[in-house]
Amino acid sequence: MAIRMIRKEGDEILTKKSKKVEIVDDKIRELVKDMLDTVHKYDGVGLAAVQVGILKQVIVIDVGDGEPVHVIINPEIVSTSGKQVVEEGCLSFPNKFGKIERPEKVRVKALDENGKKIEIKATGLLAQAICHEVDHLNGEVFIDKIIPGTLEYINPEK
Repeated sequence: MAIRMIRKEGDEILTKKSKKVEIVDDKIRELVKDMLDTVHKYDGVGLAAVQVGILKQVIVIDVGDGEPVHVIINPEIVSTSGKQVVEEGCLSFPNKFGKIERPEKVRVKALDENGKKIEIKATGLLAQAICHEVDHLNGEVFIDKIIPGTLEYINPEK
């Protein structure tokens, strides 16, 4: 089990675009395991490789509730539909939350941790998480998409 350091607000790497993974090998699978360990350690839902300082198109998502863990490499959102206004936070922006408009449904083509082509049809929280993490891969952060007036700061000391 390896917990990686999460890059936080103000870290320039969070604004950079991630590169496609050319070969899904043992090094990428080790990164995936570390990312899963890290997201679970900090009770997150999803994590993009850029958040641990690696500019590769790798995402892990675990929405819980008996749903499978998703490993998404080189994601391409091929369709979206509907809208949902959701409260969102981010491990890179601790204690900040705000409302964001996201698609209700998304369809994504990608690779899994073995390099196999996959397609994910997602709704609700999974769709939200996929969009949030794909934004990270594009150098975009949720704080810039918050509906004006909805940003909240939660004091962890209370």
